[in-house]
This record gives sequence, C-alpha cells and structure tokens, in this order.
Amino acid sequence: MLLAAPFRTIAVVIAAFVVLAVVPGTGSADTGRFVWPLDPRPAVSRQFDPPEQNWLPGHRGVDLDARAGQTVVAAGDGVIAFAGVVAGKPVVSVDHEGGLRTTYEPVEASVAAGRRVTRGDPIGTVVAGHEGCASSACLHWGLRRGRDDYLDPLPLVERPVIRLLPV
Repeated sequence: MLLAAPFRTIAVVIAAFVVLAVVPGTGSADTGRFVWPLDPRPAVSRQFDPPEQNWLPGHRGVDLDARAGQTVVAAGDGVIAFAGVVAGKPVVSVDHEGGLRTTYEPVEASVAAGRRVTRGDPIGTVVAGHEGCASSACLHWGLRRGRDDYLDPLPLVERPVIRLLPV
C-alpha cells in the first residue's frame, strides 16, 4: 500500500533526523566527535579485515598512507591509556567514552599514559617501516570496544552514502 503524499513527506523527514542523530561525524573539527588521525585526510592503503574468530589472523584496523615524522592526532576526546612499545613497535592507545579505544602504530609518543586529550591534539609522530605497508610509512589505526570486539575505525570519520529511492 502506498502512503499518501503528506505521510510520505513526514516519513522522509523523520528518517533524515534519525540518520543525522545516529551517524558518526564526517571528521571535520566542527561536525563530529572524531577526526582523521592524520592531516590532510589520508588514503586508506589497507582496509579492515576482521578474522572469523578472535584468535585467527586478520587485519584489525586500517592502514593509512603517511610519511615518517608526520604528526598523529587523537581522533577523539579521551585519556591516553598506553604510550610505549608492544612487540617492538611504538604504540599509542586512547580510551574514549562508551568503552571505545583507538590505537595508533607505529607512533613515537609525545604524550604519557593518563593524559587527557581532545580530538585533534597531537599524540606523536609516524615512524617508518610498518609491516605490510606499500609505501615508506603507514599509520595502522585500530578501534576496539571492550577487550575483544575489534571494529572498523572508518565509520568514526566517514558518513555512509545514503540514497533514497523513489517509492
């Protein structure tokens, strides 16, 4: 059954408000909770590829094209959870509201654990030599909810393309 024109209009307006309320920001400093960790906006050289099971191999984040020495910023407001070396790689982790944690590697930290940061605050610089990176330097950017729930970080900074189809 087709909706009458006034009801269709109301439904479209309600749908638009819902989308604007629940979709993460675009990454610009004024519109979203999160921003890109590199400026200018980097190309994604390797996508998120989660394993079927947590113990299996996969790519638990995205690789962003960078250059050695490039400044890395906190993607969102939070507290530095870790700044140090893990398995021989320099890593910075930021805890955000809602149980989210973003991770950045290889990054030479300019911050210490416990420091509060605001989105866009510098947290370190990219170190060359990220394994699997096609260019001389990449930033591996990860996102977790809780201990074991790895998520794709790109929805934090990209809005999905929404196309409304005719009735």
